[in-house]
Amino acid sequence: MRVGKQSWKFENSVYLQETGTAVGPLEFQGPLQEYFDVKYNEPYCGQKSWEQAESQLMRSAVQTVLNKCNLKDEDITVSFAGDLVNQIVPTHYVFREFNIPFFGIYGACSTSMESLLLSSIFVDSDSAKVALAATSSHNSTAERQYRNPTEYGGPKPETAQYTVTGSGAAIVSHKKSPIRIESGTVGMIVDAAQNNANDMGSAMAPAAAQTIKQHLDDFGLQPNYYDLILTGDLAHCGSPILIDILKSDGYDISANHNDCGKLIFSPDQPVFAGGSGCGCCAVVTYGYIKKLLLEKKLKRVLVVATGALLNPIILQQKETIPCIAHAVALVAE
Repeated sequence: MRVGKQSWKFENSVYLQETGTAVGPLEFQGPLQEYFDVKYNEPYCGQKSWEQAESQLMRSAVQTVLNKCNLKDEDITVSFAGDLVNQIVPTHYVFREFNIPFFGIYGACSTSMESLLLSSIFVDSDSAKVALAATSSHNSTAERQYRNPTEYGGPKPETAQYTVTGSGAAIVSHKKSPIRIESGTVGMIVDAAQNNANDMGSAMAPAAAQTIKQHLDDFGLQPNYYDLILTGDLAHCGSPILIDILKSDGYDISANHNDCGKLIFSPDQPVFAGGSGCGCCAVVTYGYIKKLLLEKKLKRVLVVATGALLNPIILQQKETIPCIAHAVALVAE
């Protein structure tokens, strides 16, 4: 059911059935290592190229969640999936192996919650019985895509972030499970006139603020309704900006906010301002946050995946970076 300006409330028993995660070596060395399903100890993931490695990550995550649910291709009504590479080819190369109806989507690093939100809308409206959401990122494919080839070895400022090598997949259905998908808010594109590709957190924070504020306004909620408001990849630079923006709008989330880009790596890892990428929000949410919800350590979580909608050409043309954020509310039953 549509609520307010940008939100949907799922009234027809929409559940997060299961999830699957796969990560690379640096993520496996981080503080959340025990919460991931598949771990690769080298960045090629047994493949011959970075793009094939990213496909392998998503392939592992998708197969893991299908196995957990004991589902076959023909059991999935529809899938929504994407990544960061040109024409989302790592995703296409994965889903050519599955006989599953497929929507390829692109929301930059917001794709994890974009795919989960679309899956939830389809299931809630009975347009799908079982939906699959998936996304991935790989540090080396993203570096080559958005900044410089990995061989270049150029220095980075402290505001830069490290793209997570990882993939997350989720199954959404009406079948009752311990985690219910309560609602979601579709983001709007927000351009805060930032043009620094090495400071994505600052660029995305205003979009996250817009979505969170609109979500709270649409449902008439205060921030403390949620035990945790979790952003996708604002990391250490963007998170304080988000808190300041919302505070100026009358919402104080300082007590219950955290960010996947801050959680996935430890302070002694070489990741600059923290993690980013499609896989960042996906593996933290589908691994760590899911576990906390299952253990009832968290009751309600609003996950807000953030994305910077740029490519190298628009930056060379001195354009600014439009951003977006999509939110999904998860509830432990």
